[in-house]
Amino acid sequence: MKNMKASVVIEKDENGYYAYSPELDGCQSQGATFEEALANIREAVELYLETLTPEEARERLSHEVVTTSVEVRVA
Repeated sequence: MKNMKASVVIEKDENGYYAYSPELDGCQSQGATFEEALANIREAVELYLETLTPEEARERLSHEVVTTSVEVRVA
């Protein structure tokens, strides 16, 4: 078994934190804190990957998703 990285996005909203993996359609979770959301999405990704063959998992996780922020001027 090989460790791979899955991209995840965690957004803060009025209910806490919402997390999803853009590489894995429908793989999402939430948490009251950032740490809880991170732990929950890690578990969700692992469970999601259990439903795939090793080849399918490698294919889905071979796409690197990079996020960053840019500073913008608002009128």
